[in-house]
Amino acid sequence: MREEYRMIRSILSIPIHLRMWIFIFTVILLNGSLVWAEEDRSVLWEKLRSGEHFVMIRHALAPGMGDPATFTINKCETQRNLSQQGRDQARYIGELFRKNGISAAQIYSSQWCRCLDTAKLLGLGTVKELPILNSFFKDFDNEIPQTEALAQWLRKQYLTTTMVLVTHQVNITAFTDIYPGPGEMVIVHRQKNGHFDTVGTIETY
Repeated sequence: MREEYRMIRSILSIPIHLRMWIFIFTVILLNGSLVWAEEDRSVLWEKLRSGEHFVMIRHALAPGMGDPATFTINKCETQRNLSQQGRDQARYIGELFRKNGISAAQIYSSQWCRCLDTAKLLGLGTVKELPILNSFFKDFDNEIPQTEALAQWLRKQYLTTTMVLVTHQVNITAFTDIYPGPGEMVIVHRQKNGHFDTVGTIETY
């Protein structure tokens, strides 16, 4: 409490006209940061529309971690699923695409229900299951071979139409070194030499 009291006294000791200028300067800095953030996102959307880029999306909000011991790949009732907030988030992500000029896309998804539901709720087109996007959370021996298989698959794809890959945190982190939050978008550039660069992320929560 003493430290807080001293801080308050220090602030109050500043002449009122200087306090006003400090306040104005702070507001300008904050607004500038928001403008730059919007510009950064605009650049990322432009890259995604331009070809030779794709986006990896972690499934929307699904409270918990991992899956129950009774997990079965084609039975959603045995899995950790999207909450209502997660379903709303997935729809919101789809709206972000449409607001940024992308109304249809190639959509591939992990076979986990929370990923398939996220992909379908985007409303951007037919969803295709892609097993190499499945989670290896319970078997990290699959991390390297599965990540390399994904890279090999991506090198053969046409990226003239926006491509969306809906998958899991562990898969995205292994491929991009980014630890995404639920529904976070990671934009990746495929170089001419077949290598991949992460160009940025867009949070949706």
